[in-house]
Amino acid sequence: QVQLVESGGGLVQAGGSLRLSCAASGSIFSIRTMGWYRQAPGKQRELVAQITSGSSINYADSVKGRFTISRDNAKNTVYLQMNSLKPEDTAVYYCNADLINSHEFRLMVYWGQGTQVTVSS
Repeated sequence: QVQLVESGGGLVQAGGSLRLSCAASGSIFSIRTMGWYRQAPGKQRELVAQITSGSSINYADSVKGRFTISRDNAKNTVYLQMNSLKPEDTAVYYCNADLINSHEFRLMVYWGQGTQVTVSS
C-alpha cells in the first residue's frame, strides 16, 4: 500500500506565498517522477510542475518564474513553493507520483487526496 499525503494549502491574498508538501510512504521500491497538478472548478486537471528522480524539471507556462518544485529523495517528499500567487491559481492541488511499489515491482501512478489553495484578490 502506498500513500501520498499533502499539506500546506490554505487561503492567501494575491501576491502572497504558500508552500505545499507531499510525502510518499508505504511499500515503495523507487520513485521516478513526482509532481503537482491542479484542478479549478469547471476545469480539467492540469500539470503544474514535475520533477524526475534525476532532478529534471518541467513547469506549466502559467507558473514559470513564480513556482519552484523541489524534492527530497531521502524523505520521498516533493515540495511546491508558490510565490506571487494570483486569483487564477485558486484550485485543488494534487500530488502525483510515478513509482515502483515493492509488492508488484511495476510502475504505477499514485495520487494524493488534494489540498485546497485559494487566492483572494
